[in-house]
Amino acid sequence: MLLTTTNAIEGRPIRNYLGIVTAETIIGANIFKDIFAGIRDIVGGRSGTYEKVIEEARLNALKELEQKAVLMGANAVVAIDLDFETVGSGGSMLMVVASGTAVQI
Repeated sequence: MLLTTTNAIEGRPIRNYLGIVTAETIIGANIFKDIFAGIRDIVGGRSGTYEKVIEEARLNALKELEQKAVLMGANAVVAIDLDFETVGSGGSMLMVVASGTAVQI
């Protein structure tokens, strides 16, 4: 399965457009991650714990997107867009929405 943010795949013409495919993932950051991120916020630098949470959510959304595209008969998804939002009480959870167009190449 080929996943891309571009609208076309160079050298691989799209034979059939199957439709829009979407996937959502919501993941929480626990209290320990919040504490360590708070310390990092005070002293400066990158927050590795939150970066890992974001990466996990992104990968989960893309995996679900791929699975849904396969069920539609696709062998690629083009024009993928990823949106990140905080949700829940005090923004304690991260939501990742992935969408694209399932195609056959």
